Amino acid sequence: MSSVLFLEEEHEMLRDQVRRFVEEEIKPQADAWEEDGHVPRAVLRRMGELGFFGIRYPEQYGGAGMDTRATVVLAEKLGRSTYGGVAITALVHTDMASVHLFNAGSAAQRDAHMPGVISGETICAVAITEPGAGSDVKGIRTTARRRGDTFVLNGSKMFITNGVLADLYCVAAKTGPEDMPGKNVTMFLVEKGTQGLKVATQLDKHGWRSSDTAELVFEDCEVPAANILGEEGRGFYAIMRNFQNERLVIGAMAMGEAQAALDLTLEHVKTRQAFGAPLWQKQAIRQRMAMLSARVAAARQFIYAVAKRDADGEDVVREVSMIKALCGELVNEVVYDCQQFHGGSGLMRGMAIERMARDVRVQAVGGGATEVMLEEVAKRL
Repeated sequence: MSSVLFLEEEHEMLRDQVRRFVEEEIKPQADAWEEDGHVPRAVLRRMGELGFFGIRYPEQYGGAGMDTRATVVLAEKLGRSTYGGVAITALVHTDMASVHLFNAGSAAQRDAHMPGVISGETICAVAITEPGAGSDVKGIRTTARRRGDTFVLNGSKMFITNGVLADLYCVAAKTGPEDMPGKNVTMFLVEKGTQGLKVATQLDKHGWRSSDTAELVFEDCEVPAANILGEEGRGFYAIMRNFQNERLVIGAMAMGEAQAALDLTLEHVKTRQAFGAPLWQKQAIRQRMAMLSARVAAARQFIYAVAKRDADGEDVVREVSMIKALCGELVNEVVYDCQQFHGGSGLMRGMAIERMARDVRVQAVGGGATEVMLEEVAKRL
């Protein structure tokens, strides 16, 4: 189903390019990546070569300089691959981690790292979440204490996507007193191999199996003061700023997953025989799928409309929070019913719908839990 109302020719060309990549280079190989627990670096470099990692970044760094709609196209099409772990590996790099470098980085920091980020040679992770602080960013406990021209980081980060294999980490740490919430967090660039940074555990997850996810530990990790991203004490605002982009991306990815689940289930129910006829002949099934299809189509149009408004410079904080809450819940509802319509086969490992049922559960949690998003919406009603 096209969203041509909100897209221009360059966005449609990107849709076709990502669609081909998914069909030709992700789907034939991604089962192996699920077993390995990560996406191969050669594949990520290939995505960089195709321009997927630079669609929103300026040409001076090797990017394409496109707008928010391009991000949504990429996220939706990667979501349609049915491999959530592959999709989130790429999207964290492009739209949740490297954006901190681009938005807040100095000219020297950008010049040093952005070309590699866009080419896929430098993979990024963002380290904000902690064992005791997820959606509550002000609750982080990792500290960064100044020591001359360096900062010494101590603490731990949890559920860090790309945490094992990343080359560059955007890390949030407290640099001020506890009684200054919102004004005591600073973002730092920490490079792989920095003494005092270690991957404590590669986490064994329910879903997103092909996405490497880690617990990171900082033990007297010395980082040059020159590695501060933006201004000292302004990290909380940088995190909040990027949450809007992250949540829009997750919503688009979720609707790509929802549409893929509907497509493969439609094929199943039209061929699966039960009680002497295809399941599609059962009114309850076809009407339920019709309603789910309508709701997914509506949500997708909402996403593209908000992406267009964001590209035009409008304030869409309320709408993005709506999208994150709506789509995170809707994709779970869609995949639950689609798995039900697959019957026993839908519970078998190796079936796309079984994998998707595990993958999509996190969409109502990661990037801001549904309950938190609804509070953000309520504040703005």
